[in-house]
Amino acid sequence: MWVLLTYLDESYTDRWYWMGALMVPDNVAIPLSTALDEVVLNAAKAYGVNAESELHGYDLFQGRAHWSGLPPRARVAVYNAAMKAIGAHDVTIILRGVDRHGLARRYASPKPAHEVVLSHLLERVDGYAAMREELALVIADEVDNPATHRSDLSRYRVDGTGGYRSRRLTRIVDTLHFAPSHASRLVQAVDLVTFLYRRMANGTGHDPREAAANEKLWSWVEQRRYHSWCWSPTARQMHEGPA
Repeated sequence: MWVLLTYLDESYTDRWYWMGALMVPDNVAIPLSTALDEVVLNAAKAYGVNAESELHGYDLFQGRAHWSGLPPRARVAVYNAAMKAIGAHDVTIILRGVDRHGLARRYASPKPAHEVVLSHLLERVDGYAAMREELALVIADEVDNPATHRSDLSRYRVDGTGGYRSRRLTRIVDTLHFAPSHASRLVQAVDLVTFLYRRMANGTGHDPREAAANEKLWSWVEQRRYHSWCWSPTARQMHEGPA
């Protein structure tokens, strides 16, 4: 039985809140981490960036932090190489989102978007692990209130996740673990995936050339996408599609 190392990260705007899960079989974790190290090493040789630079979606898109001063073409090349490396490995991608404006319109006292989306995401992670007869160990980027999220997971194990698809989580082992993104290439990997998908799904950027470039980047990992859905609380349609 494999343990699926499941890395989580978030990406959001004022209206849209997304979280992504990158489920990595334990025997794939080191090869993928090494491949992403090589992406940064190649960037260091080609563009003079620090060899320990963090692969962060926002920074690569905007030319911030370690990637400041690099022209757009170089930053896109690095993003492309990283997405290609992710897609070349046996990983599974799950993405969940919510319309925060819809939450505020539907509920007088809405739950925080992070809590809503995390419960939906963990439902899908647990269901995928059960289907594969495997276990999942969840590792997320650092947050301000880790104890709250660990408490939520404990509650989901006993009472279920709530909502119309409520599920008791039985395949997620231990607790929620948190790691600083700068120390984990695999946390960085799910950041790249989630940031890009959120931009594509919610139409950030109206330049057709940017949209085409984003789709090209995403094409490397599309085959790894198992499930994605954004909940609009005020919409009538509740069907979430396949998977």
